[in-house]
Amino acid sequence: MKVGKTILCNLFLILIFLFSAFSCKNNSQPFENKDPKEVKPVVLQEILKKKKLRAVVDYNSTNYFVYKAVPMGFEYELLQELAKKLDVRLEIVVSNNLAETFDGLQKGRFDLVAKNLTITKERSEFIDFTVPLEQTRQVLVQRLPENWEDLSEDEINNNVIRSQLDLAGKTIYVQKNTAYYERLKNLSDEIGHDINIVEDTIYGVEKLVGLVANGEIDYTICDENVAMVNKTYYPNIDIFTPVSFKQNIAWAVKKGSDEWLNYLNDWITDFKETVTFRILYQKYFLSSRSKYMVASDYHSITGGRISKYDEMIKKIAGEKHWDWRLISSIIFVESKFSTEADSWSGAQGLMQLMPTTAEFYKVEDVNDPEQNVEGGVSLLSWLDGYFKPTVTDSTERIKFVLAAFNVGLGHIKDAQRLARKYGKNPHIWKDNVDYFLLNKSLDKYIKDPEVKWGYCRGEEPYNYVQKVLHNYQNYSNVIPL
Repeated sequence: MKVGKTILCNLFLILIFLFSAFSCKNNSQPFENKDPKEVKPVVLQEILKKKKLRAVVDYNSTNYFVYKAVPMGFEYELLQELAKKLDVRLEIVVSNNLAETFDGLQKGRFDLVAKNLTITKERSEFIDFTVPLEQTRQVLVQRLPENWEDLSEDEINNNVIRSQLDLAGKTIYVQKNTAYYERLKNLSDEIGHDINIVEDTIYGVEKLVGLVANGEIDYTICDENVAMVNKTYYPNIDIFTPVSFKQNIAWAVKKGSDEWLNYLNDWITDFKETVTFRILYQKYFLSSRSKYMVASDYHSITGGRISKYDEMIKKIAGEKHWDWRLISSIIFVESKFSTEADSWSGAQGLMQLMPTTAEFYKVEDVNDPEQNVEGGVSLLSWLDGYFKPTVTDSTERIKFVLAAFNVGLGHIKDAQRLARKYGKNPHIWKDNVDYFLLNKSLDKYIKDPEVKWGYCRGEEPYNYVQKVLHNYQNYSNVIPL
């Protein structure tokens, strides 16, 4: 009986072991053998966690540009609305290269492609499209006859291509990796004749339109809504020969980003019904004002100037080793380039110098643009030198410099001391020093022995840093150094 009991006991123990091993194997197997390709991207969660939306846009006169020192564009303003809804910071990356754009999306450098992408079956294999933002068709862009202003409509029609059949043998330039190339290939098959398609890797769509207008090439293809805008400032082009039916235009996300895609689809669907969306569409695609904006010297595409003080700012910034676009961003936020700007605190001029600062840097006439900027940049250089030994990373240091320029060095030193006392890094801005600056108006911190400079309305310098760096990023995206 003892032997029998022992055998039964051993068998029971073996069964328990096998059951446990089998259970563990079943529980762990899905994780060990799971194909990495099947793991869904968690883009939306990452955006909310990092409080940052990284969007790639193309640089042109409708989607994204700078006008009179202000970032503008249809896609840009849509993204601003989206970022506001998400309660995150918007980070814009510019690329007119679609291959580079899609590669960046796949590798996680961007969260969203906010371009006028034509929805195609081929692209849907490696990216996910949102619901359409709009519909448009592709049109042929060609030059009108030299004496077009003196010709009747019939005479013009007789001197330009109106039938797609007449594209046989023609050389047409299109931006590489765009839907225009695929459409022309299909059109070549449809008409039974070769079309010489040149895929351009240097210029964007609008630059090719400009080359047509200037007589450097004869033909290109463009979306009709963009062509209509370009027609306002290139009156010698013809855009009335369609080469496709209407097509859906959308944004794109990384394949498999289901939660992020669903969020975007809901937002786009709702936002398209708002008055704001209709106003934005009117502003950038239908309003005649776009003609005058693009013709301005202060449009980043045609004139490339930020303000009338560009040359002076470049000179002073260069002498003191600053990026002139950053100085321009500071001036815009401080005074919007008005020499007569002043504040309740007594700050004056382009860089809003305080009287004591102006006196220290020997600024005799605070309203003189050159003297004012020289004084302001000198102060920036001193602040940069002060923080350099402890905040060694220049990208991090500029946040401290800007905050100190706005509210004074004493308040920033207070925030650094508070950060150190409460276990944060006094040499890191985000979520460390900026937190204590933001909250320096609370009694808890005002009465803290580490605080030497008293009350500070921290929202002002906190927002100041964000505004300056936001504009600087946009200037850097579209205006050369």
